Amino acid sequence: MSFLELSNITKRFGTFEALRGISLSIERGSFVSLLGPSGCGKTTLLRIIAGLETPNGGSVVIDGSDVTRLPPEARKLAMMFQSYALLPHMTVLDNVRFPLRMQGSSSTADQRQRAHEALALVKLDHLADSRPRQLSGGQQQRVALARAIVYQPRVLLLDEPLSNLDARLREDMQIELQDLHHRLGLTTIFVTHDQEEALSLSDRVVLMRDGAVERDAPADEIYDDPGTPFAADFLGAANVLKVLVEPSGVRLSNGQMLTIGQAPKNGEALLILRQEDLSLGEGTLSLDGIVEARVFMGTRVRYVVRVGDDTIRVLTDRDQSAQPGDRITVGFSPERARWAR
Repeated sequence: MSFLELSNITKRFGTFEALRGISLSIERGSFVSLLGPSGCGKTTLLRIIAGLETPNGGSVVIDGSDVTRLPPEARKLAMMFQSYALLPHMTVLDNVRFPLRMQGSSSTADQRQRAHEALALVKLDHLADSRPRQLSGGQQQRVALARAIVYQPRVLLLDEPLSNLDARLREDMQIELQDLHHRLGLTTIFVTHDQEEALSLSDRVVLMRDGAVERDAPADEIYDDPGTPFAADFLGAANVLKVLVEPSGVRLSNGQMLTIGQAPKNGEALLILRQEDLSLGEGTLSLDGIVEARVFMGTRVRYVVRVGDDTIRVLTDRDQSAQPGDRITVGFSPERARWAR
C-alpha cells in the first residue's frame, strides 16, 4: 500500500457534487500537484486529506491507518494556506513555535530550538524577533512555511501558497520549495491552478476537472502526451485541431491533406500540436494559414494563425517574423503530433 491512499472519495455540498469518486495512491516522499481550474475540487480534496472537511463517501489512509474520521490534530499533517494566517501580535519565532506549543509535548526551550532550526531552513533565523507586519510578502510566506514544517509532519499540504506573490518572488519561492523538499523528503501535496508551477515543482501532476481526475502522470509525461483535449489545452494551451483520418492521410478543416505515420484509425480525431513545436516556414509537415495577430513577449513571439476553420498559436524565437494579414506556412515534425478522440 502507498503511504497516502485515497479511495473513492466523494463530497457533496447540498445538491452540488464537488468530488466524484477520487482515488489516488501517493508514495512516501513524493511531491504531487493537484492542478485544475477554479471549482474543479482540488482544494476540497486537500481539505479532506487535512481533516477540515468530511467526505460523504470513501476513505483516507495514511501510513496504513484509516484517518477518515479523525480530527485534523490527530493526523500529524501540516497545511499552509494561501493567506499565511500569521498571528500579528507574536514574533516570527513564536509564530513558528505555535504548533509545538499547542502540542505541548516538549519543553519551551526545545520548542524554541526547533523553531529556530525551521527558520534557518527557510533562511529567516535572523528575523526571529520581528513581527509579521515588518516582513515583506515573500518573507511572510517563508515564515508560514517554517511553521508548517516545524514539527516534521507526515504530509505537507500546500493550498496555492504562491498566488499572492509577484512573478519574481514566485520564481524564487518555487526554487525554495524544491530545495526544501529535496532536503527534508516530506510527502508534499500542492494545490495550484498554475500549470507552470505544477510542472516545475512536481514529481507527478494530478489534473482535475469537475470533481474528477482527468489525467494523472509524471510532470514530463503529462505535458508531452496530455491524452485528452482538456489536458492539452490546460497544460501549455496546445492547439487542438479536428481532423478526419482517411486511408490517404489526415484531412484538415481547410481540405489540406497531411501524411502522419502514427495517426489513429480512420474516422474523426483530434490532432494536438504544442505551440513551441511549430515554426514559421516549411517543415517536414506544413499547414497553410493567415496571420491574425502577433504578440511580442520579450524573448519570444506568439503568432495567432488562421488555418481553415481553426485558429492555432505558434510560439517562436524573435528572429522569425511575420505580420497580421501575411499568408504563411507553419511547419512541424510528425513525431511531435499527439492524438485524442
